[in-house]
Order: sequence, then structure tokens, then C-alpha cells
Amino acid sequence: MATLIGAMIKEHFLKVRNVGDLRGESFTGRAASMICGATMRVSLRIDASQRIADAKFKAAGCSFLVASASFLTEEIKGELTGEVAALLQAPANTPGEFLGEIPPEKSHCAPLVREALLSAIKSYSGSVRDEWEGDEALICTCFCVSESTIESAIEAGGLRTIAEVTKACNAGGGCRSCYSLIEDMLGDHQREEELKRKGREVLRKDRKGFP
Repeated sequence: MATLIGAMIKEHFLKVRNVGDLRGESFTGRAASMICGATMRVSLRIDASQRIADAKFKAAGCSFLVASASFLTEEIKGELTGEVAALLQAPANTPGEFLGEIPPEKSHCAPLVREALLSAIKSYSGSVRDEWEGDEALICTCFCVSESTIESAIEAGGLRTIAEVTKACNAGGGCRSCYSLIEDMLGDHQREEELKRKGREVLRKDRKGFP
């Protein structure tokens, strides 16, 4: 198996970093495997500029899981939460892209770290939304996109899907905790458009009724 493990992961096998819990305010994410029973907990400290100031983890599982967590928690320090979330969510960025070739029997381990990291970032995003006191409602905390910006993008582009909204204004491009909010906005817009369409049809029929 050793020949299959990437050089960086092999290094973290030998010298594990970031094990433990963070003191003070932090945001926690958890993940578990139904295959082997492994569990993962990640804690993040995030500064006022939305950068990950520190990261710790605790894991109950194999040495490959521990090494993967050690590597990824080290790599994300100093990075913006939105950029980390977007990178972890990108379809092209499989765990193998970060960790090197993964032994087939360990393929379920690496995603646990990603899931726990995303869960911690989502926890942070929810906290930011709850505490937001700006003039406009904040929808996407990862990229600081307000409700009015999203509404304008939907209106101007006739957008109908979250993917279209993300492409237009970045909302939903990070941890995706705002997906349900964007879906509600899209649904409201579509209902309003349908009411307008029906109103125009009624007006045309009424006009035809005049001599």
C-alpha cells in the first residue's frame, strides 16, 4: 500500500499535525462513515476577514484518515472560507486531487475530511447570517452576496436555477448553505412572473371585449 500513497500523505503519516480541539470561539463540523465506522470532527477558527486562522481535528479511524485530516487542515490555514468551500465542492477536485493516489480500500476515508470541513464552514456561514446587521439581508456569506444583488441578477437574466445564479453573481458558489434561500428567491420570482403573465392575458381578453 505504501507505494500508492502520495508523498505529502506519507509525510503526514509520520508527523501528524493539528490534532486536538480549539479553545475559544470556533466552528465545528462532523462526518462519519457507514462503511468502517470512522468518525471525524473538525474545528475552525475564522478571523474577521473570513480567513481560516487555525484548524484542529479529532478522528477515530485508520492512519490514512488521520494523515488526510492532518494534511488538509494544514493546507487550509490562511485561506478564505468561501474559496476553501468552493474548492472542496468543485466536481473536478476529488480527494485524489488533493491527496494523490488513494488506495481503493481507503477511498471512503478521505471524503470524511472534506465533509467535516464543509460542515464547519457551513456552521460559520449560518452564524454570520444570524448576526448580520447590515441594511440588506445577506444570503451568501462565502462571497458576501446580498439579497438585492441576487434579486437583480434573477430579474435581469431571467434566471431559473441555482447554477445560473452562481454563474451570474457567485451566490451559492461556496459552502452552499444558502441554497435553500436562493431556491426560495427563485420560486418567488417565478410565481411573480406567472402572475404577471396571467394578468397580461386577462387584460388582453378584456380589451378584445370592447367594441
